[in-house]
Amino acid sequence: MSVDLFSLATSGVNASSKLLQTTSNNIANVNTDGYVRERTELNNSQVFGVEIGNTERIINVFAQNQLRRDITLVGELESYSSKTTAIDNLLASEANSLSQGISDYFAALQTAADDPTNLASREQVLGKSESLYQRMKTISDYMIEKEEELNLEFTSMVNRANSLIANIGELNKNIVIAKGNSTSDEPSALLNERDQAIDELASIMAINVNDSQSQNGAVTINLITGESLVLDNGAFNLFELNSNGDVTSKELKLETDFGSDTKGDASVPVVENDLGGALGGLFRYRNDVLGPAMRDVGQLSVAFADAMNTQNKLGMDLDGQLGTNIFDIPSFTALTTETGDFQVTGQLIEGKGSELTDADYLIEIDAVDASGVPTSIIVSMINPDGTVQTDGAGNDLVSTMAVSAGYNELPGGIEVEFSGTSNYEEGFQFLLQPTKNIASSITLATQRPEDLAFASPIRAQADATNLGSANVSGVEVTNTTVGDSGFDGSGGLISSAPAQVYFTAEDTYEVLDASGTTLATVTGTTNLNNLLAQAGLTSDPGYDFSLDGVPKAGDSFSISYNTDGFNDNTNTLALASLQNDPLVQVSSESSNTPRTFQDAYASMVGRIGEDAAMANVSLESAEAMKVQSENWFESVSGVSLDEEAANLIKYQQSYAAAARILSTAQELFNTILQSAR
Repeated sequence: MSVDLFSLATSGVNASSKLLQTTSNNIANVNTDGYVRERTELNNSQVFGVEIGNTERIINVFAQNQLRRDITLVGELESYSSKTTAIDNLLASEANSLSQGISDYFAALQTAADDPTNLASREQVLGKSESLYQRMKTISDYMIEKEEELNLEFTSMVNRANSLIANIGELNKNIVIAKGNSTSDEPSALLNERDQAIDELASIMAINVNDSQSQNGAVTINLITGESLVLDNGAFNLFELNSNGDVTSKELKLETDFGSDTKGDASVPVVENDLGGALGGLFRYRNDVLGPAMRDVGQLSVAFADAMNTQNKLGMDLDGQLGTNIFDIPSFTALTTETGDFQVTGQLIEGKGSELTDADYLIEIDAVDASGVPTSIIVSMINPDGTVQTDGAGNDLVSTMAVSAGYNELPGGIEVEFSGTSNYEEGFQFLLQPTKNIASSITLATQRPEDLAFASPIRAQADATNLGSANVSGVEVTNTTVGDSGFDGSGGLISSAPAQVYFTAEDTYEVLDASGTTLATVTGTTNLNNLLAQAGLTSDPGYDFSLDGVPKAGDSFSISYNTDGFNDNTNTLALASLQNDPLVQVSSESSNTPRTFQDAYASMVGRIGEDAAMANVSLESAEAMKVQSENWFESVSGVSLDEEAANLIKYQQSYAAAARILSTAQELFNTILQSAR
């Protein structure tokens, strides 16, 4: 019987000691990050006493997985929200407001219209022009810097993710070994360390964690899209950042490493939109906010500059010459990964800035001639994230077109030229980005206020001897290109240009040149608008005029270059009226109605402001959900000092009682020995 008491007492003391050890360990680690409280199981012995079971962590897998999902969501929204808010603050700042800059520019034009010869007013227009484009350059440069910072963050975050993946793989191996060496206690420290690494990885990207089927303690980790990151045998795959032709646009790939497996290693593209976590938030910010904003600013800057250049060239400057460009719009070079001397150059077609969209152009060589010169190309209009844009019917905006030497027109008001010394081949790809960074490069083409063409280059007036009541109601200039219009480029008109309209009857008139040669005759006219256009001249002179009133036979109206007509403000008013003209394309869908400059900017600011506001609301909601998940997880796996203190007293008492049994057994044994003597 004493032996039975000894066995009972010994098992009780050992069990209580183990319980005290487990409880003490929980208390000691109450402030240790990532520590999961432990519990030692006791089993009733089939002979006598108690058996010490496994010491294991107390984990609610559902709470743990929910917490990781919330960690992923908060990580994504934190990175997306903070960066979107920074862009929103930039655009909303009064100092950088393009809307204010545009308003100031047109206000200066209105002032100059009151006195077109005033050099101070002209200098004010140039000053406001430079100020506006300095604002555009500031915004564009800021976004370019943000893109550079973003790429550094991509690199840093991918390196950290790879470090965590490798660490988890190594911990998997160590846990399997530890589990094999011990049949009772779990390797809790290793498991806690692995859970911490998995939680941090979950903050970077969305993952699925699965316990090993073999129950060896290892886990497998997959991306939410299914690609394997860590295998249960400790093997792992790593991420790699690379880029297409645009070295500033990073792409994420998963480099598989099958080791001795019969399958070959491969590079697997990762779907960035579904990545989740902080890394997914950065890609989402780049594709949905930063990229479109850079292109919207560029599109607006080009549309504005081209509109001003086009209208200024339809006027006459203070030197009596035809107007020239106010702004210098640079060309742009295509990006490619092809090796060789390939010069694919794009530029805006003058006068077509209103057709330009925010699309990038992916150009694929479809066919070449025997000399390696492209004869056909496939053009895809793409979004900042590389997806193909669609029209209103959902069709991809992809077209195949023939090309020849020189510049070839593409959709959206740009043209492209293929040059260089290397031979092009079918399948070669080139990326044109007309609007991405161009706002940083547009400059003033002149610093002379005299170059502002505020006057109309054409003067139309009634002969003093006219008997009718008709008077000139308006002069319109549509083209001043030398060689393609009636202007000679030297402050006059070519000899064959229309110079006179002579009425032979109230509804009949002739159009004559400067030498009196009849160019066209119009009969039975019902209105006096655009008289030259009604005449259907074979060569468009690039100007026209209209009358109001009623002419009589013998009435004559002369047309001439507006020599010394510097007080004329016709073209100034035309420049000012561009403020309310729809000159900025909404999208690549041709049926959409374009917007004014200020409407386009307001739309961009409003869109980004809405994105920032929604991201902040979503972040607050996600953080609240994360707190709930943490509380749920901590209620199961966290250390409660009150509970552990109660357990400490209970196990101390059970230890003392078991020790008392042991001393009682000793006394009984001594009594038996003494009675036997």
